[in-house]
Amino acid sequence: MPMKRIGLIVNPIAGMGGAVGLKGTDGEEILDKAISLGAKPISPERAERFLSCIRHLSGKISLLVGAGWMGEFEAKNVGFKHIVIGQKKDKTTAKDTKEIAEKMMGEGIDLLVFCGGDGTARDIMDVVGIRLPVLGIPSGVKMHSAVFAINPESAAAIVSRFLWEELPLKEVEVMDVDEESFREGRLSAKLYGYMRVPYEPEIIQGVKEASVLTEDELYNQLAVATYFIERIMKPDTIYILGPGTTTRAITALLSENKTLLGVDLLFNGKIMKNDVNENEILGAIHGKRAKIVVTPIGGQGFIFGRGNQQISSKVIREVGLENIIVIATRHKIKGLKSLRVDTGDPDLDQRLKGYMRVIIDYGEEYVMPVR
Repeated sequence: MPMKRIGLIVNPIAGMGGAVGLKGTDGEEILDKAISLGAKPISPERAERFLSCIRHLSGKISLLVGAGWMGEFEAKNVGFKHIVIGQKKDKTTAKDTKEIAEKMMGEGIDLLVFCGGDGTARDIMDVVGIRLPVLGIPSGVKMHSAVFAINPESAAAIVSRFLWEELPLKEVEVMDVDEESFREGRLSAKLYGYMRVPYEPEIIQGVKEASVLTEDELYNQLAVATYFIERIMKPDTIYILGPGTTTRAITALLSENKTLLGVDLLFNGKIMKNDVNENEILGAIHGKRAKIVVTPIGGQGFIFGRGNQQISSKVIREVGLENIIVIATRHKIKGLKSLRVDTGDPDLDQRLKGYMRVIIDYGEEYVMPVR
């Protein structure tokens, strides 16, 4: 049997804007701003987690990697034998991703794995289309596409099963949002096309579903918010409110303005600060009582690690797992089998797994598994 050939392309800047509250890193100006705010690369570490999980296959597969931080350095750090494609560069762009993908296709790879977000998925799609199976290792901010595994370890499991158990392929959506609008609080998602992924529904994330603002949905949000304010909210406690229309309903009832797509701090019924980043959260809650309020992403179920990276593993550990409050409407919960977490901290993710209570109406909670 011929040796399987796997391509790996890493977008080294993907996701750097998340923890610092920039909601992406598309464009050199935004990248520079993210770095000035203290943003650190996350893709290399996530790529190394993936490679570590498939290292036992090193004698059975041929690994082709992008040059430099686009895969080569990560493979060296893990001790994975590899073939380098492309030229090492100090700064990489979408053009580099596309050129490397084109060269890897010419080398006859069986599967192209990439580490990045929706923007990287679009770059890969522009070259590959549906001609070659692909799989995304999630490391962006706004991962609305359905091409991603739920975390690096899941990506490794899918690769192993695809190569030797012949998982079926499924055409799935490649989505992206306008980052400039996103930073201004307007979510403008667009379908760009399709790619084929090895289909393992339990560990491949679905496409993000838009909020359905029917009259029943709005009443349900207000019921959840009313219950939170009347029965859950305590004085002299900082509430870290994640993105979403359901969390925004809380501040609407308090006549306060919350950012739809950002993370905000609420204290004694008043907004302390809008659209905070990780460092601002940590500074505000140090030595004080604090709780986290999040709502799962529709169609995906993530409560941490998608679109709210400001609520980082450091923030969660500082607040305490017992101080996490999950709220959602009945419609959203009906479409989910479980809640999901991908904080970037495998130990914390493991601690978060189990079961969580979700407030779904006034005085009504629903217990859901966390995976």
